[in-house]
Amino acid sequence: MLASGCAKKPAPETVASQAPGASEYTAAQEEGDPTARLQADLVAKAGADRVYFDLDGFELTPAAQQVLARQAQWFQANPNIAVTIEGHCDERGTREYNLALGERRANSVKNFLAGQGVSVARLSTISYGKERPEALGSDEASYARNRRAVSLVIAPL
Repeated sequence: MLASGCAKKPAPETVASQAPGASEYTAAQEEGDPTARLQADLVAKAGADRVYFDLDGFELTPAAQQVLARQAQWFQANPNIAVTIEGHCDERGTREYNLALGERRANSVKNFLAGQGVSVARLSTISYGKERPEALGSDEASYARNRRAVSLVIAPL
């Protein structure tokens, strides 16, 4: 007996799989969505749209500051872009603790970008705490990927 059926289509390749620290916009989204194209351009020019934090920390590491300095240059070159900075945490800790920590992480990024000359009127923040993990798993590698802040292009002003 032969099994028949359609071959599975491969999952669309994401920007995240193409560049470390990139957003999860797919190539298909980039083609039809101007916001996705802008997000991909931010990643291409700044090297990443996210920065990572130490356990229970919200201080920016030197590596994070370098990424954010490049993001600030991109934002200054694109003055009509609004940005939401998402704060995220790993799964450890209470929901309340992680929401507060995610907020501090997002505000650290916002304050750094503002210090680099990006207008605060263009920057909004939101904390997702542990509710939107980037990596599933209960190991240090997953935890490290989930302790992050993401600069998300939301729309031209």
